[in-house]
Amino acid sequence: MDGNDFGHLIYLLLLAVFIGGGMLLAFRGQLGAMLKQASAWALIFAALIVGYGVFNDNRTQLPRTAVFEREGRVEIPLARDGHYHVVLEVNGTPIEFIVDTGASDVVLSRQDALRAGIDPDNLMFSGLARTANGTVETAPVRLREVALGPIRDQNVRAVVNGGEMRSSLLGMSYLNSFGRIEINDGLLILERG
Repeated sequence: MDGNDFGHLIYLLLLAVFIGGGMLLAFRGQLGAMLKQASAWALIFAALIVGYGVFNDNRTQLPRTAVFEREGRVEIPLARDGHYHVVLEVNGTPIEFIVDTGASDVVLSRQDALRAGIDPDNLMFSGLARTANGTVETAPVRLREVALGPIRDQNVRAVVNGGEMRSSLLGMSYLNSFGRIEINDGLLILERG
Protein backbone atom coordinates (compact mmCIF):
# COMPACT_ATOMS: atom_id res chain seq x y z
CA MET A 1 0.00 0.00 0.00
CA ASP A 2 1.57 3.30 -1.05
CA GLY A 3 0.87 6.77 0.37
CA ASN A 4 -1.82 7.45 -2.21
CA ASP A 5 -3.75 4.26 -1.31
CA PHE A 6 -3.40 5.06 2.41
CA GLY A 7 -4.91 8.51 1.79
CA HIS A 8 -7.86 6.93 -0.05
CA LEU A 9 -8.38 4.51 2.85
CA ILE A 10 -8.39 7.35 5.42
CA TYR A 11 -10.86 9.28 3.26
CA LEU A 12 -13.22 6.29 3.05
CA LEU A 13 -13.00 5.66 6.80
CA LEU A 14 -13.80 9.30 7.58
CA LEU A 15 -16.73 9.20 5.17
CA ALA A 16 -18.03 6.02 6.82
CA VAL A 17 -17.72 7.60 10.30
CA PHE A 18 -19.53 10.73 9.10
CA ILE A 19 -22.39 8.76 7.50
CA GLY A 20 -22.58 6.32 10.43
CA GLY A 21 -22.70 9.18 12.95
CA GLY A 22 -25.44 10.88 10.96
CA MET A 23 -27.45 7.67 10.87
CA LEU A 24 -27.14 7.19 14.64
CA LEU A 25 -28.48 10.68 15.22
CA ALA A 26 -31.28 10.37 12.65
CA PHE A 27 -32.54 6.96 13.77
CA ARG A 28 -32.29 7.16 17.59
CA GLY A 29 -34.62 4.54 18.99
CA GLN A 30 -35.41 2.97 15.60
CA LEU A 31 -32.97 0.10 15.45
CA GLY A 32 -34.73 -1.80 12.60
CA ALA A 33 -34.85 1.21 10.26
CA MET A 34 -31.24 2.07 11.10
CA LEU A 35 -30.04 -1.46 10.28
CA LYS A 36 -31.92 -1.36 6.96
CA GLN A 37 -30.26 1.94 6.03
CA ALA A 38 -26.84 0.71 7.23
CA SER A 39 -27.16 -2.39 5.03
CA ALA A 40 -27.98 -0.25 1.99
CA TRP A 41 -24.97 1.99 2.62
CA ALA A 42 -22.71 -1.04 3.17
CA LEU A 43 -23.75 -2.40 -0.24
CA ILE A 44 -23.06 1.00 -1.85
CA PHE A 45 -19.59 1.15 -0.26
CA ALA A 46 -18.84 -2.44 -1.31
CA ALA A 47 -19.83 -1.64 -4.91
CA LEU A 48 -17.62 1.48 -4.88
CA ILE A 49 -14.64 -0.43 -3.50
CA VAL A 50 -15.02 -3.23 -6.06
CA GLY A 51 -15.45 -0.68 -8.86
CA TYR A 52 -12.37 1.22 -7.71
CA GLY A 53 -10.32 -2.00 -7.63
CA VAL A 54 -11.43 -3.10 -11.09
CA PHE A 55 -10.76 0.38 -12.51
CA ASN A 56 -7.24 0.48 -11.04
CA ASP A 57 -6.42 -3.06 -12.24
CA ASN A 58 -7.50 -2.19 -15.79
CA ARG A 59 -5.56 1.09 -15.80
CA THR A 60 -2.29 -0.66 -14.93
CA GLN A 61 -2.80 -3.16 -17.76
CA LEU A 62 -3.32 -0.57 -20.50
CA PRO A 63 -0.29 0.07 -22.69
CA ARG A 64 1.28 3.44 -22.08
CA THR A 65 1.19 5.90 -24.92
CA ALA A 66 4.21 7.79 -26.19
CA VAL A 67 3.66 11.39 -27.25
CA PHE A 68 5.59 12.70 -30.23
CA GLU A 69 6.18 16.39 -29.55
CA ARG A 70 8.14 17.10 -32.70
CA GLU A 71 10.27 15.14 -35.12
CA GLY A 72 12.84 13.11 -33.21
CA ARG A 73 11.38 13.82 -29.72
CA VAL A 74 9.35 11.30 -27.74
CA GLU A 75 7.76 11.74 -24.31
CA ILE A 76 6.76 8.59 -22.43
CA PRO A 77 4.60 8.99 -19.28
CA LEU A 78 5.39 7.13 -16.07
CA ALA A 79 2.92 4.29 -15.51
CA ARG A 80 1.16 3.63 -12.21
CA ASP A 81 3.50 0.65 -11.64
CA GLY A 82 6.52 3.00 -11.55
CA HIS A 83 7.88 1.96 -14.95
CA TYR A 84 7.95 3.56 -18.37
CA HIS A 85 5.98 1.43 -20.86
CA VAL A 86 6.11 2.05 -24.59
CA VAL A 87 4.80 0.24 -27.65
CA LEU A 88 7.23 -0.16 -30.56
CA GLU A 89 6.62 -1.86 -33.86
CA VAL A 90 9.07 -4.72 -34.25
CA ASN A 91 9.11 -6.11 -37.79
CA GLY A 92 5.70 -4.46 -38.25
CA THR A 93 4.13 -5.92 -35.06
CA PRO A 94 3.23 -3.72 -32.06
CA ILE A 95 5.05 -4.95 -28.96
CA GLU A 96 4.92 -3.40 -25.49
CA PHE A 97 8.28 -2.82 -23.80
CA ILE A 98 9.34 -1.68 -20.36
CA VAL A 99 12.14 0.86 -20.61
CA ASP A 100 15.03 -0.66 -18.63
CA THR A 101 18.27 1.30 -18.31
CA GLY A 102 19.70 -1.68 -16.41
CA ALA A 103 19.39 -3.92 -19.46
CA SER A 104 22.28 -3.80 -21.91
CA ASP A 105 20.23 -4.95 -24.89
CA VAL A 106 16.76 -4.94 -26.34
CA VAL A 107 15.40 -8.15 -24.81
CA LEU A 108 12.41 -9.92 -26.33
CA SER A 109 10.38 -12.47 -24.45
CA ARG A 110 9.85 -15.74 -26.32
CA GLN A 111 6.19 -14.81 -26.90
CA ASP A 112 7.04 -11.37 -28.31
CA ALA A 113 9.77 -12.86 -30.51
CA LEU A 114 7.18 -15.23 -32.01
CA ARG A 115 4.78 -12.32 -32.59
CA ALA A 116 7.58 -10.48 -34.43
CA GLY A 117 8.20 -13.44 -36.73
CA ILE A 118 11.19 -14.93 -34.91
CA ASP A 119 10.90 -18.60 -33.97
CA PRO A 120 12.77 -19.13 -30.66
CA ASP A 121 12.94 -22.88 -31.34
CA ASN A 122 15.25 -22.17 -34.31
CA LEU A 123 17.65 -19.93 -32.35
CA MET A 124 20.99 -20.74 -30.78
CA PHE A 125 20.85 -19.73 -27.12
CA SER A 126 24.57 -19.17 -26.76
CA GLY A 127 24.60 -16.14 -24.45
CA LEU A 128 24.01 -15.75 -20.74
CA ALA A 129 22.37 -12.88 -18.89
CA ARG A 130 22.28 -12.33 -15.15
CA THR A 131 18.86 -11.16 -14.04
CA ALA A 132 17.05 -10.65 -10.76
CA ASN A 133 15.65 -14.16 -11.25
CA GLY A 134 19.05 -15.72 -11.87
CA THR A 135 21.07 -16.56 -14.97
CA VAL A 136 19.16 -17.15 -18.23
CA GLU A 137 20.21 -18.16 -21.71
CA THR A 138 19.86 -15.61 -24.51
CA ALA A 139 19.92 -15.86 -28.29
CA PRO A 140 21.27 -12.96 -30.38
CA VAL A 141 19.00 -11.74 -33.19
CA ARG A 142 18.75 -8.84 -35.61
CA LEU A 143 15.41 -7.08 -35.89
CA ARG A 144 14.63 -6.06 -39.45
CA GLU A 145 12.91 -2.85 -38.35
CA VAL A 146 12.07 -1.17 -35.06
CA ALA A 147 9.74 1.83 -35.12
CA LEU A 148 8.90 4.20 -32.28
CA GLY A 149 6.27 6.32 -33.97
CA PRO A 150 7.97 8.11 -36.86
CA ILE A 151 11.46 7.07 -35.66
CA ARG A 152 12.54 4.00 -37.63
CA ASP A 153 15.70 1.93 -37.25
CA GLN A 154 16.85 -0.97 -39.40
CA ASN A 155 18.87 -4.05 -38.46
CA VAL A 156 18.60 -3.51 -34.68
CA ARG A 157 20.63 -5.79 -32.43
CA ALA A 158 18.57 -7.62 -29.77
CA VAL A 159 18.40 -10.86 -27.80
CA VAL A 160 15.62 -13.33 -27.13
CA ASN A 161 15.41 -14.38 -23.50
CA GLY A 162 15.26 -18.13 -22.96
CA GLY A 163 13.60 -17.75 -19.55
CA GLU A 164 10.22 -16.49 -18.42
CA MET A 165 9.52 -12.77 -18.81
CA ARG A 166 6.35 -10.74 -18.26
CA SER A 167 7.39 -8.05 -20.73
CA SER A 168 10.09 -7.35 -23.25
CA LEU A 169 12.75 -4.84 -22.21
CA LEU A 170 13.96 -1.78 -24.07
CA GLY A 171 17.59 -1.63 -23.00
CA MET A 172 20.58 0.63 -23.49
CA SER A 173 21.61 -0.66 -26.93
CA TYR A 174 18.47 1.05 -28.29
CA LEU A 175 18.33 3.97 -25.85
CA ASN A 176 21.91 4.96 -26.74
CA SER A 177 20.70 5.72 -30.27
CA PHE A 178 19.14 8.89 -28.82
CA GLY A 179 21.27 11.98 -28.29
CA ARG A 180 19.36 12.98 -25.17
CA ILE A 181 17.64 10.91 -22.48
CA GLU A 182 15.96 12.82 -19.66
CA ILE A 183 13.52 12.02 -16.88
CA ASN A 184 11.54 15.08 -15.82
CA ASP A 185 8.29 15.35 -13.85
CA GLY A 186 7.06 11.83 -14.62
CA LEU A 187 8.09 11.90 -18.28
CA LEU A 188 10.88 10.02 -20.00
CA ILE A 189 12.08 12.26 -22.82
CA LEU A 190 14.04 10.77 -25.72
CA GLU A 191 15.49 13.00 -28.44
CA ARG A 192 17.34 12.14 -31.61
CA GLY A 193 19.94 14.72 -32.71
